Amino acid sequence: MKGRAAFTVLGFILLSFTSLCYGDLQVGFYKKKCGFKEVELMVRKVITAQFYNDSTIVAALLRLHFHDCFVRGCDASILLDGNSTEKNAPPNFSVRGFDLIDQAKALVEGACPGLVSCADIIAIAARDAVYLAGGGWYNVETGRRDGLVSLASEVDLPAPSFSVSQAIAAFGRKGLNTTDMVLLLGGHTVGVTHCSLLQDRLYNFQNTGKPDPTMDTFLASILRSKCPQNAAKDNTVNLDQNPESTDVVDKSYYKQLMIKRGILQIDQELALDPQTNATVMSLATGYKFSAQFGQAMVKMGAIEVLTGTQEPKVDLESGQAWPPPAANGEPEIEIGWSRNRSSFTATASLKDLKLKLHHLGHPLIK
Repeated sequence: MKGRAAFTVLGFILLSFTSLCYGDLQVGFYKKKCGFKEVELMVRKVITAQFYNDSTIVAALLRLHFHDCFVRGCDASILLDGNSTEKNAPPNFSVRGFDLIDQAKALVEGACPGLVSCADIIAIAARDAVYLAGGGWYNVETGRRDGLVSLASEVDLPAPSFSVSQAIAAFGRKGLNTTDMVLLLGGHTVGVTHCSLLQDRLYNFQNTGKPDPTMDTFLASILRSKCPQNAAKDNTVNLDQNPESTDVVDKSYYKQLMIKRGILQIDQELALDPQTNATVMSLATGYKFSAQFGQAMVKMGAIEVLTGTQEPKVDLESGQAWPPPAANGEPEIEIGWSRNRSSFTATASLKDLKLKLHHLGHPLIK
């Protein structure tokens, strides 16, 4: 009885969160819902202030949004703290931008408590960053609910070494087509990658003992000087090798691919594979990248979203995520919003359930 009562309380708390968001995704979801304040303007204020201090947040926020949407959909589950959450999966070790989302969330909470989801803030922040870096403006659909489950074991992102066919399949599983994939990889127009992801292309491509023949030889020589074999430090190199465009969201990335100056293997293969080379050429030579990139970002931002009164994917009888994670011993999930006063954390197991809700600055259950 005691255990069932505890889960009844959990059910009440989870159901109470469904009232925070209502309806499907739409542009202007929060319009006139925060008094005289505009939610998107408040988020933009935070992102703009940080951008002029550190323009690398553009790539960071794009990556944060992508990594969130590709696991359980765009539900901010990547923000949740815990030993076994998405944050602690190896592909997410170098993801940044959490502090910016926290800052924006705190500002919005101060104006309209309990209204705006972290998932929407991530999407808005990514759009604002793109625009500040010279990309086109696009309207963000909002109305997402935050997820309550985050599992490192579910993080399975497309790898830099994927073939085009493998990447098409991975994006296809998320409802994105080949053109969407080529456009979203255009996010590599900003940001850096680590030398460890280039070693095979520079020194031993596909175990040939030679560099990747599809890379420009002059570029390969430069990169080998920046990325020596067996280096003690894992250096970084720009994903867009046009020095005048490394911090600008534009079509330069595709132009570099056309002259064999792609950095990651998947990037260069886009220009070589017959499934994608026509799209790359069109983007490199045309004038539609900004508009089309925005459209692809909107489409990605709608992946598997929670809206309205959809239930979180949690089995209230067992306290386990569904489908249950593969783990030895007692099933347990850890869920929670991160570090500021809007945090929600919970640990649930068959033997023990501990709930701690910090919402609007006060605990409801201790």
